[in-house]
Amino acid sequence: MFETFGFQTLTASQATIWFGMALGLAFGALAQVTRFCLRRGLVGQASERRPALAVWLTALAAATLGTQAAIAAGWVDFAGHRFQATDLPVLAILAGGAMFGVGMVLTRGCASRLTVLLASGNLRAGLVLLIFAVTAHATLKGVLAPLRTALAAPTLTLDSATLPGQPLVWAGLIAAAAALAAHRSGARPSHLGLALLLGLLVPAGWAGTGFVLYDDFDPVALQSLSFTGPAADALFWTVAATALPANFGTGLIGGTLAGALALAQLRREFQWQSFDSPAQTGRYAAGAVLMGTGGVLAGGCTVGAGLAGIPSFGLAALLALAAIAAGALAADHALQASPAAPAIPAE
Repeated sequence: MFETFGFQTLTASQATIWFGMALGLAFGALAQVTRFCLRRGLVGQASERRPALAVWLTALAAATLGTQAAIAAGWVDFAGHRFQATDLPVLAILAGGAMFGVGMVLTRGCASRLTVLLASGNLRAGLVLLIFAVTAHATLKGVLAPLRTALAAPTLTLDSATLPGQPLVWAGLIAAAAALAAHRSGARPSHLGLALLLGLLVPAGWAGTGFVLYDDFDPVALQSLSFTGPAADALFWTVAATALPANFGTGLIGGTLAGALALAQLRREFQWQSFDSPAQTGRYAAGAVLMGTGGVLAGGCTVGAGLAGIPSFGLAALLALAAIAAGALAADHALQASPAAPAIPAE
């Protein structure tokens, strides 16, 4: 469709950068206000956990209903996408998801939350994201690539890589679960409303890259909100911009930082923060390595495989999110059971 716009100076690949930046601006602003993060919805005090989970599920419901509507309209087709691959790398997904879940507990936030925190002055988040991006790139193309290929080698061949039954039934169940969680959570109605808008960024991303920016002569990848690959892309574009072109992920990370920074300043929430001790620094660094490697192995983070992946109803995304949640809960239980472990509140 992109070629029908008649742009003379902007290719589809170049347009995806600006599109990613626009999505990032909106995501960063909305996530700053709602403190959007699955980690906050899984572990911690119930008084904080329930509203956070309600916000996350509300966004997921909006993302699912919007994505399924885009599929029904013919704007999005996941055929051939990794979320619906019939050769499922079960070992890589389970191991990677568990690693990511443990890592996000150790670092007090998932990758998207830490990106937003960096924009509000959190230097802990900055160091984590740096290590996270380097480790993700090393797992994709560097010294950890053999580990990735070894774990991805064992696959489970499926006749269908999506949930059985009618997609609208599954979408309705997710929406009902979100409504029930919101009703019981005590979350602010304004936050739930903003979560709906945040969730709609997912189908906007899928439809934008899969339909609006589709060009036979300059094909772009079908993609939406994600933070593992984009973090690596943004880091290495920053240090080698003359050799590596920017892409959708670069724009997404830049937009997220800008959107979160703008809202942090407007709401007077910007505050410099750093580490309290060398032990804390080491824990965060270890968590960053686990998230970087795990995010690549699992095929995405809580946003890439979760918020954006679940609406595709691909089994790979569902398995990844389940493994992430299991890893996070196990790590939190282990920390709570250790008398020497310091309390790790949510960011």
